[in-house]
Amino acid sequence: MDRDLLDKLTAWRRHLHAHPELGRYEKATSAFVQERLTELGVPFVTGVGGYGVVATLRRGTSDRSVGLRADMDALPIQEASDLPYKSRTANVMHACGHDGHTVSLLGAAALLARDESWSGTVQLVFQPAEEGAGGAQAMVADGLFERFPMERIFGLHNWPGLEAGAVAVHHGPVMSEPGRFQVTLKGTAGHAAKPDLTRDPIIAMGHLLVALQTIVARNVDPMDSAVVSVGQIHGGLAPNQIPTSVWIDGTYRTFKPAVRERVMARIRGISENIAATFEMEAVVEFSTGGLATINTPLEEEMAASAAKSAGLTLRRDIPASTTGEDFSWMLKERPGAYVWVGNGPARDGGELHNDRYDFNDAILPATAGWLAAVARQALEGELSNAPVSRI
Repeated sequence: MDRDLLDKLTAWRRHLHAHPELGRYEKATSAFVQERLTELGVPFVTGVGGYGVVATLRRGTSDRSVGLRADMDALPIQEASDLPYKSRTANVMHACGHDGHTVSLLGAAALLARDESWSGTVQLVFQPAEEGAGGAQAMVADGLFERFPMERIFGLHNWPGLEAGAVAVHHGPVMSEPGRFQVTLKGTAGHAAKPDLTRDPIIAMGHLLVALQTIVARNVDPMDSAVVSVGQIHGGLAPNQIPTSVWIDGTYRTFKPAVRERVMARIRGISENIAATFEMEAVVEFSTGGLATINTPLEEEMAASAAKSAGLTLRRDIPASTTGEDFSWMLKERPGAYVWVGNGPARDGGELHNDRYDFNDAILPATAGWLAAVARQALEGELSNAPVSRI
């Protein structure tokens, strides 16, 4: 990548970082993407699954096609950094690097537009609302794969702690299936000085919080992976009153359907039985955030081959993560692969979803370069001695 393009991409990325938007509200981000695509001379369609944009590059006579996807939304986090391009929107920041992903795909568009060596169709998918707001599902429901044909699809995520610019390609599972649960314990309110006349949901919730942590330790096969975490607890309005109810909000992560069902059953069973022990009611609700993200065999090898052809360090030894990614909904419809590109050392709050996180602009040649390379690889056809794709 030449210096002029890198400088341009860096400026674009920092603009997006300073102007983050939450999922389903990416109006200005979508407009920015459209303006940059217009500058690059790449045609596009807007309003796909919300503020989604799909741009199309065609060249030559080949009927082969491939999709490249990047997410655009930010998180409801107040940025704590002192960067000159820090978020200008209160309580919203790009704490996961979607600003970098968006610009990486624009960079790939620029690289492919100036490269006459390939033949076929490349669909550039700029997806809204990845952070739990159903963006991938919305695009699929809006006819993504019917309106913009592609044989396979690829995506990436920056990864703090992995060597800057290195590409991690997993064999099979990449990220877990995310799910969410909420448990409300309903007791009987009363004066805190007369607890015998109440049914105290705070005490019951204390027991429940401890008991939920036994699910992974005692109900899941040690050879499998699962996470159960509580992220919110709410209850009580006054120091001298026992409240009517207390509720918690949490997440569970699994890779296998059987493990997911076991975890959900235990969350429900433990909650209802602890509530019964303390003579109160439990209301348990679940919502799923996606599917496990699992690479298909042929596309996994294409992803690895692309990293090598782009001159990037290839890692095949990185374990899967219990984080989640709604790219899984696209992989449900088409074969594909999802890779991690190293963001460098995770120092001083450099982890994902941290209020001091920042995408490393120095890896833009790697992220944009890999996206362009994997598009070329997919359009060239199947690799020799590669496994057969599955959906």
